[in-house]
Amino acid sequence: MLLALGMILLYAVVHAVVLCFDHAAPDEDNPSGQQTTETQRALTDSPHGRQGQTDGPIPPSADEDRQAPARLTPFAFDPNTADSLTLRRLGLPQWMASNVLSYRRKGGRFCQPEDFRRIYGLTQQQFDTLRPYIVIAPAADDGSASRTPVRPSSATQQTPSLLLARRDADSLSARLQVRKYAPGTTLDLNRADTTELKKIPGIGSGIARLISNYRRQLGGFYRIEQLGEIGLDHRQLAAWFRIDTAALQRLDVNRTGIEQLRRHPYLNFYQAKAIVEYRRKHGPLKSLKPLALYEEFTPDDLERLSHYLSFE
Repeated sequence: MLLALGMILLYAVVHAVVLCFDHAAPDEDNPSGQQTTETQRALTDSPHGRQGQTDGPIPPSADEDRQAPARLTPFAFDPNTADSLTLRRLGLPQWMASNVLSYRRKGGRFCQPEDFRRIYGLTQQQFDTLRPYIVIAPAADDGSASRTPVRPSSATQQTPSLLLARRDADSLSARLQVRKYAPGTTLDLNRADTTELKKIPGIGSGIARLISNYRRQLGGFYRIEQLGEIGLDHRQLAAWFRIDTAALQRLDVNRTGIEQLRRHPYLNFYQAKAIVEYRRKHGPLKSLKPLALYEEFTPDDLERLSHYLSFE
C-alpha cells in the first residue's frame, strides 16, 4: 500500500511539472510570450486601431501623451457644426477632434459653451482659452443647428459674405421673402430683434441669430468692432448700426459668484476666481484698478470688462 501510494504521488508531481513546462514554453508561431499582448497594444495605440473604437472616447497614444500640448489659436466657432479641419485649426489634437465628432454622431449636442468642457482630454486651461470664442447657434425644431450652407447664385455673389471665420448664410429662397431696408437706415445694435436684423442686406436668419445670441451672452455691444469676435466683417455692417451703451446689462461684480462670472465671454475661470478671492480678502471692489495687480488680467481685459461690470 505504501509503495502504491508513493507511485501515485510521483505520477502526480511529474504530470504537474509537464503541464507547467508546456504552459510556459513559447509557441512555434509566437516565439515571444508577450507578442500577442504587444500586438494588441500596438493595434490599440495605432490610428487605425483607435478609429475602430466606438464605445468610448479615444485616448491619446503614448507618443501623443508625451508631446507638449499644442498652442491654441482660438477663433469664433460653433462646436455643433465645426468639422475636423476647423477643430485642428484651433490647435486641438486629432484624437480630441475625433472625440468631438464622435459625440455629435451619437446624437450629442452642445447647448451652452460649458458643455464643451466635457470633451474627453480637454484640460481646464484649454477650455478657458476657447470659451470666449464658442458661439452656439440656436437649435432648429429637429434639434440640429439651424443654419444652411451658402448656395451659389447671382444674388449671393452680388452681396459679399459677412462671415470671415464661417461662410454660412441662409438659402436664397428664404432671403427673397424678406424686404430689405433702404440704404441710410440705421438700427440700434443693442435693441434690434432678429426680424429687424434680417432686413439688413447681407444678413439672413443664421447671422441674425448669431448676433442676437452673442449679444445676450455679452450683455450688449459697446462698439461695432465686437462683431468681429463672432467672425463677422464689422466694416460691412458699420453703416447700418448705431450703438446705445445705455442698453448694456452689467454684472454686479461684488455679488456675482464664480459660475455666473465665468459665463461671460470676457471672463475665464481664473479671472472669476481672482475677483471672488479679492472680495473675500479685501472686501467689495470699488473699481477695476486692484485687479491690474493680478497676472490673470491684461490692460485689454480690464478695458473690455469696464463696460460690463458694476460696483454697486
